[in-house]
Amino acid sequence: MKTIDPQEVQARLEAGEQLNIIDVREADEVAGGKIPQAIHIPLGLVEFKMNELDKNKEYLVVCHAGGRSARAVQFLESQGYNATNVDGGMLAWEGETE
Repeated sequence: MKTIDPQEVQARLEAGEQLNIIDVREADEVAGGKIPQAIHIPLGLVEFKMNELDKNKEYLVVCHAGGRSARAVQFLESQGYNATNVDGGMLAWEGETE
């Protein structure tokens, strides 16, 4: 499984790069703030919403600490998607959140 450091994600965003970030936390967790560009797809809905994703794009997947996003990445990879886990999740995120 591919992983990326949260600080690298933050640096890429600050450089103006358009990233495809999926936040797989539950709605009550996201209500406390998320990475501004992230789309919210709770882990339990990834299987049902994956058809809305583009297999030609790279997706960075984040959760609270990295466990749920790792499960989502494993599933998406098994379905032919280019997905990368954000190591440490939102606990390791130092950027601004919405």
